[in-house]
Amino acid sequence: MAIKSSGSEGVSAELNFIGKGTVVEGNVSTESSIRVDGRIKGSLICKNTLTVGENGEIEGDVKATNAIIGGRIKGKVIVQEKLVLESKSSLSGELKAKKLIIDEGATFDGTSNMGVEKSSQPAPVQETFIKKSE
Repeated sequence: MAIKSSGSEGVSAELNFIGKGTVVEGNVSTESSIRVDGRIKGSLICKNTLTVGENGEIEGDVKATNAIIGGRIKGKVIVQEKLVLESKSSLSGELKAKKLIIDEGATFDGTSNMGVEKSSQPAPVQETFIKKSE
């Protein structure tokens, strides 16, 4: 189900829902925001805001611009901007986000990487020479 609201031209203002009791097996991709209260077995790409409700579950890789997680995710999660793990959420897997907020009570099991992409070249080493007085 998608709900449309009037927004600025060229920007999708639709909100998609995967309701409680619904199971989606396969990959999901959306240009707009999505709320998951059901279950997805497969990857999810959201070019806007992903919200996973308290009963929502995703088993697969997730890419989103922003994400608010209240349920469970098992897989690799890449968020371009801000990721919020709410108090009853559970994330198991690799996490990459520019900004991360973890509420008390949330569980995270995996690895995380925050911030800007790092260059593959090591930083230059600065050498300091001290001239010894004779």
